[in-house]
Amino acid sequence: MQNFFKKSQYLLSLLLIGSTYFENHSIALPRKEKEISLYEKKSFISEALERSGPAIVTIDTKRKVLYNYRYFLPPDFLIDPYFKQFLDKNNSNSPQWQIERGQGSGIIFASEGLVLTNAHVVAKSDQLIVGLSDGRRVAGQVIGQDLLTDLAVIKLKVKGPWPTIVLGDSNNINVGDWAIAVGNPYGLEKTVTLGIISNLNRNISQLGVSHKRLNLIQTDAAIHPGNSGGPLLNSEGEVIGINTLIHSGPGAGLGFAIPINEAIKIASQLTLKGEAIHPMIGAHLTYPNLTEEEKSKETEKGSLVVYIQPDSPADKKGLKINDIILSVNDKNINHPHDVVEEITQNGIEKEMKFRVLRGNKELIIWLTPQNLNSFYTQ
Repeated sequence: MQNFFKKSQYLLSLLLIGSTYFENHSIALPRKEKEISLYEKKSFISEALERSGPAIVTIDTKRKVLYNYRYFLPPDFLIDPYFKQFLDKNNSNSPQWQIERGQGSGIIFASEGLVLTNAHVVAKSDQLIVGLSDGRRVAGQVIGQDLLTDLAVIKLKVKGPWPTIVLGDSNNINVGDWAIAVGNPYGLEKTVTLGIISNLNRNISQLGVSHKRLNLIQTDAAIHPGNSGGPLLNSEGEVIGINTLIHSGPGAGLGFAIPINEAIKIASQLTLKGEAIHPMIGAHLTYPNLTEEEKSKETEKGSLVVYIQPDSPADKKGLKINDIILSVNDKNINHPHDVVEEITQNGIEKEMKFRVLRGNKELIIWLTPQNLNSFYTQ
């Protein structure tokens, strides 16, 4: 028993000595390999930017605008002879030229120096300067723009080769995926914001914009003025969209981007032809007035014709207001956008089969879509 107590006291002494030693002397313990990688590895955001950053550009624009200052003055301002004498000296009745400056973003998508951006960034510009991440500033020229999809292609005036963006697949993204918006808001270069994909296939008409033909990616990654034309990246640094629109309101703003698959199709047409082809039949569509019972049924709901453009393919072939389009090329129609999608995929100069409900009678009407641009210029 005495030996037991002696051994216990000895062990206790060792513990006390040991605790005093460790308290006064720090011992470097090896970190686990997992902890080392956690602290030393770059974030996926910085790696994504390293991959695509060199091909993200700023776009500075200039254009001349005629101003008549009298239109901006209060109605009774010129009654005062004191102010009137100064304005008359400057001949303020005559319009005067002013330089208007703008800024946006873009991506280099081809090594020969082709830049993709928004059409509204370069609209009516007289001069374009493209700034690269390495500090170079190069003059550019618009070789094609499409107002319907708000896309434009710029050709750099200096020979490359140039860095190119890594293209992703906008058909292979899901709600909840990471979204990285890059651009130059308010002239602040290389601004990065992070969010997620909030929704897909958001029709632009839902935002109150009727003069565009777009289905957009919705994101909560902050997009500001100056981000227009810049890329929306996935977590791998691949571009999945072109930032184009902000919808602000109480609480938080919503950002929208053009899917890159659609954007590249339009960009290819603009590069080759200077314009994009948009098939149309000349019918304005909306949702039909269905009863609650009809809405609940798993059947075709159709799309209601509310307006027919005079001299359009729809007008010439006998489609009428209040017709309900049930199917196109034997594919059932549930939403107005389904009709637009089928027409877009069909293209021009190729006949299409429309199954239509007129009153209580079903009809088959054959239509050949026409290019929207040529229709309005004929």
